[in-house]
Amino acid sequence: MAPQRNNTEIALETNIYSSLALEHNSNLRAYLMAKRAMDIIGALIGMVFLIPLFIVVAIVIKIEDPRGPVFFYQVRIGKNEKPFRMYKFRSMVSNAEELLDGLLSQNEISGAMFKMKEDPRITKVGKFIRKTSIDELPQLWNVIRGDMSIVGPRPPLSREVAEYTSYDKLRLRVTPGCTGLWQVSGRNNLNFNEMVELDLKYVQQRSIRLDLFIILKTVGILFGSKNAF
Repeated sequence: MAPQRNNTEIALETNIYSSLALEHNSNLRAYLMAKRAMDIIGALIGMVFLIPLFIVVAIVIKIEDPRGPVFFYQVRIGKNEKPFRMYKFRSMVSNAEELLDGLLSQNEISGAMFKMKEDPRITKVGKFIRKTSIDELPQLWNVIRGDMSIVGPRPPLSREVAEYTSYDKLRLRVTPGCTGLWQVSGRNNLNFNEMVELDLKYVQQRSIRLDLFIILKTVGILFGSKNAF
C-alpha cells in the first residue's frame, strides 16, 4: 500500500510538473544549452588535467588488488528513469556486490539507499579515494556522454527506485549529476526524505548561478577534507 502524501507534497509535485512542462520555454532552453556546454567544456578540461592522477590511482589500485579491474561501473537510473552505466575507480573488493546482501541489515541511512561508514568491502586505497572523492572522477566520462551533468540529483540504483513513491520519482525528471544540492548540504548527515526535498528544490530553482554555487561549494568541501562514504 502506497504511503499517504500530505498537501505540501501534492502542491510541490504539481509545481514541479508545471516547471518541467516549461522546458520548451526559451529561457529554460537557453539555460539547458548553456549547462550542456559548461558540462562538456568542464569535463574535457578536467579529464585532460587529471590524466596524471588517473594513472597514479590506477597503479595503486592494481598494486593492492592485481586481480580486480581499475574501473568499476554500476547501472544507475538517469533522466526519465533511463538506465545507464556510471563509472568510478574501484574502491571495493572485487566481489563487493555478492557481499551486499549480508550487510543490508547494517544500513546506516534511512530510506531507499544503502550507506555504511565502516563498510568491510572497502579496500585501503578505496578508503582514501572515497574520502577525497577521487573515486568519482571517472564520472566525467558520463558527463561527456550526456548520461550525467556536473550538477544534478544523485543517480540512484534500480533497487532503490523500486522503493520510490511517485513523489520520489520526480527527482528522476532531470539529468543526474556528479554533485548536487544534497551533497553540499550535509550529505551523509541527511536522511533519504531530506535528500529528495533538496533534489526537488534544485529542480525548481536550477540556474547557471545555482550550478556554479554548488560547484564552488563542492570544491570547498573537497579541500576541507569532509569525509565521504
